[in-house]
Amino acid sequence: MRLILVLMTLMVALFTASLCLGSVGIAPLDALAALIGVGDPLHVLILQEIRLPRALLAAMVGGSLGLSGAAMQGYLRNPLAEPGLIGVSGAAALGAVIALQTGIAALFALALPLMALVFALTAVGLLLLLAGPRGASLTLILAGIAISALAGALTSLVLNLSPNPYAASEIVFWLMGSVADRSMAHVTLALPVMVVGWGLLATLGRGLDALTLGEDAAEALGLSLRALRLRLLVGTAAAVGAATAVAGAVGFVGLIVPHLLRRLTGGRPSALLWASFPGGAAMVLAADITVRLVLPSRDLKLGVVMALIGAPLFLHLIYKTRKELP
Repeated sequence: MRLILVLMTLMVALFTASLCLGSVGIAPLDALAALIGVGDPLHVLILQEIRLPRALLAAMVGGSLGLSGAAMQGYLRNPLAEPGLIGVSGAAALGAVIALQTGIAALFALALPLMALVFALTAVGLLLLLAGPRGASLTLILAGIAISALAGALTSLVLNLSPNPYAASEIVFWLMGSVADRSMAHVTLALPVMVVGWGLLATLGRGLDALTLGEDAAEALGLSLRALRLRLLVGTAAAVGAATAVAGAVGFVGLIVPHLLRRLTGGRPSALLWASFPGGAAMVLAADITVRLVLPSRDLKLGVVMALIGAPLFLHLIYKTRKELP
């Protein structure tokens, strides 16, 4: 409980900093006034139209990825598992790329994220079809890898066949991941889908704790592995699919955050679930603040910063784990 309070406090502090920091610095009290439409009209415009949607999406995307990563690692009992393993993020990216390439994204503002969501849910249906109703964890992993590889190949094919260099450039930049230039319409679209995903994943705690004893022992305790897997897949698809739909590809959050918090939660999957949500939100908020402060004149992408932070940190964790092995 103390860890969750600390992480929640950190998340709120970073959320406040995200509202105040930028090319135009705004004091916390002025920012609060601007959020309710009081004070300098310029501050009101910046807060309500630019920074609030950006901060909300950063927290939502980070929380979704952190929670999904903890759920995947708990179910597969593998600390190297992450949400992209089941192919949902790759399929969502493919849907967005097709929307950009075909011009569907230009039809109306939310065409791109809607297309990405449709592809993410389609990927889950295909995953359930391939893995079967009683497929083992290994079957699920192999099916997810196959879907992810297919989505990646089709994305590369769309880029390869793109006759318009401007569309190809837009696709590449979108794939880098970002929460900049988003509006409250994106928040309104993604939040209900994410809430469904969060609700499903939050119910997995008891089942994931039972799985630490093994699948046979968990079933002997009355756990339905089929129902658990269905909630996991649909919840991950909703949370990660919606996150990818509005922010593009943001990697390493679902892999690194559970790693950092595992020892602090005693290794209990249920405790790790609750801690990984504010932990993931705090990490993405911090990365987005870094994007704005490091190169404010350049369009530095959130996904690039997360990769630069996440990859060395992950290598350090691997090295540290190797040293602890007998």
